[in-house]
Amino acid sequence: MTILVTGGAGFMGSNFIHYLLKTYQDVRVVNFDKLTYAGNLENLRDVERDKRYSFIKGDIANEGDVERVFQTKPDVVVNFAAETHVDRSILDPKAFIMTDVLGSYTLLEAIKKHGTGKFIQISTDEVFGSIEKGKFTEESPFEPNSPYSASKAGGDHLCRAYFRTYGTPVIVTHSVNFIGPYQYPEKVIPLFITNLMEGKKVPLYGDGLNVREYIYTEDYCRAIDTIMTKGEIGEVYNIGSGNEITNLELTKKILAAMSTSEDMIEYVKDRLGHDRRYSLDWSKLAKLGWKPEYDLDRALEATIEWYKANESWWKPLKSGEYLEYYKKQYQNS
Repeated sequence: MTILVTGGAGFMGSNFIHYLLKTYQDVRVVNFDKLTYAGNLENLRDVERDKRYSFIKGDIANEGDVERVFQTKPDVVVNFAAETHVDRSILDPKAFIMTDVLGSYTLLEAIKKHGTGKFIQISTDEVFGSIEKGKFTEESPFEPNSPYSASKAGGDHLCRAYFRTYGTPVIVTHSVNFIGPYQYPEKVIPLFITNLMEGKKVPLYGDGLNVREYIYTEDYCRAIDTIMTKGEIGEVYNIGSGNEITNLELTKKILAAMSTSEDMIEYVKDRLGHDRRYSLDWSKLAKLGWKPEYDLDRALEATIEWYKANESWWKPLKSGEYLEYYKKQYQNS
């Protein structure tokens, strides 16, 4: 079986490729990635010589690139390719629309043309907006509150429309936040871990009481595998964990795990359109036989140890554009 992983050089795409190669001996994995700032082939250096793995550089929003990669005749397409950082979407919404909306359209058109067996759309809980109590189900209405979540909602709507109109074999997934190795250090957990390793304070938005739910990368990869093999075409599946926590509580856990005092917290101006709480009902996925194995403490411990052991991976990333961006964000806050 040939599996095309778009955005395979990114955080979760590379974790999923590692999972596939470890789990299946007879799989052929094609990594299709534009190699933007968050796409890093160092994530896959250990498998680049594996005969089951190949890399093709390209943009999912470019019809020529997509046509070229579909010559590999994939049986399954898993679309991890996306612009995902909310702060960046506030500064540059167009890039998100191009990748998350136009890119999804271009892939759907190629699948319609070539007859790929299954298309898994990777999406986010943020499309639902914020919820004060209870949990979002797969039937909850979309109420995106940032350019990022709006662009992901647009791609998801296209998936539904292509299934309804053309019978395109689509499955859409919505996930909670990720935690694990290879996450670009602009995201909260790797940013805080690496800042503390460098003796820097951690910038905490607003009052820190925004609530998020986290899933460990290994659990998430198993969830996508379950959906890929057992999920029903045309359906939507939420992927959650029950690991729900405020940003302040999460920050304190990281500080404690790294034997650092709470004096290292720097409260900064809240982000525009910052959703208060996300929470997903993933009982539909549980019925397929999946459940998470990592609680938050175990996931956090494994993640901190990985960043401690891999300074040579993340240190080069915390320079140039990245540092200038955060300098502008947090100075005088």
